Amino acid sequence: MRTFVAIDLNPEIKAVLSSLVRTLRQTKAEVKWVSENSFHLTLKFLGEIAEKDLGPIVSALEAEARKSEPFSLECRSTGYFPPKGSPRVIWAGVVPSPELMDLQRRLEIAFEKLGFAREARDFHPHLTLGRVKSSRHLETALRVLKQYEDKSFGQMEVKAITLFESILRPQGAEYRVMKEVKLG
Repeated sequence: MRTFVAIDLNPEIKAVLSSLVRTLRQTKAEVKWVSENSFHLTLKFLGEIAEKDLGPIVSALEAEARKSEPFSLECRSTGYFPPKGSPRVIWAGVVPSPELMDLQRRLEIAFEKLGFAREARDFHPHLTLGRVKSSRHLETALRVLKQYEDKSFGQMEVKAITLFESILRPQGAEYRVMKEVKLG
């Protein structure tokens, strides 16, 4: 099963991001847009795991969650990856608070001890809005996106982290909660 650890967003932030995606869809850019129910902040992508590996993964998740108190998360700004060259991912940003960055760093270390490779790139907290399929109408979408580069999409209290299964479907990935772990 394909898995990852993430922060699930509250319904208010999901609704605001969904409204932004509806606006971006109107540009007719050839982008695979994320659906409202799928917005999340990935902390660690684990990839394919076997059923037998779930116990140690959940144990590591619980141990690290206990070390973090609930904290505030703010979704702010927009952009795309890579920042130079042809955009592949369009995103909304997440303010990199010390609490968020510490939690992600500790998860990275804990899962490395379980045999999962460390992410080669630095963690840049973001929410994927869409994946670019072609450059057709993309400039129009990027002009619209630029209007939101300083906008706040809301704040929420992070009280839990979640282990998700990602089920790939022709219409897009479907995410199933495997285990939610409270912070603190």
